[in-house]
Amino acid sequence: MKNVFGIAIRTTLVTLVVTGLIYPFVMTGVAQVLFPWRANGSLVTDDKGQVVGSDLIAQGFANPAYLQPRPSAAGEKGYDAANSSGSNLGPTSKKLQDRIKEDIKRLKEENPVASSPVPADLVTASGSGLDPDVSPQGALWQVPRIAKTRGISPERVQAVVEANVEGRTFGILGEPRVNVLLVNLALDRQFGRPAPLPVPEEKDTAKDSAASAGVFLAP
Repeated sequence: MKNVFGIAIRTTLVTLVVTGLIYPFVMTGVAQVLFPWRANGSLVTDDKGQVVGSDLIAQGFANPAYLQPRPSAAGEKGYDAANSSGSNLGPTSKKLQDRIKEDIKRLKEENPVASSPVPADLVTASGSGLDPDVSPQGALWQVPRIAKTRGISPERVQAVVEANVEGRTFGILGEPRVNVLLVNLALDRQFGRPAPLPVPEEKDTAKDSAASAGVFLAP
């Protein structure tokens, strides 16, 4: 019995050291040497060197001067990087169909000059709720609204979007895509930052306070 326990304890200790200490430290070191940017979260900075997000994680942009991402079911208000999740609603779900109809109506109201129909990815959330990309069609569909808000020609905005289209990984994996955050930073670099959205006035009721706190102001 002592031999059995001794072998079990030694095996456990060796396994803990190898898999719990040596392996993580080695892999972390290799990642820091070969892919330091990716290993540190693919963080994106603005012209001032301030971190504004990650090119792997979507965030909401309410300002009409910016490219807007896909809908998100991550967290209570969406785009919660600490609560990645999908809606778990199937194609026959009435709740999903109603949400899509509302989103289509809202998008058409916010983009009255845009061509129809609304691209599918602008009304469908990803499985993670944090997809940082939209399709080239979904990005170009928003160009007229962005151009009008910024007071510039659609052709100039379209050029920025097209310059940021990423092809398939290794030429075969996935589909062409546009990273929303990178395009918005490119728009700011080329045309300047737009005026921020007004912050709603604070009111006494808890409901109004919660609504005000939930408003996202794009950077």
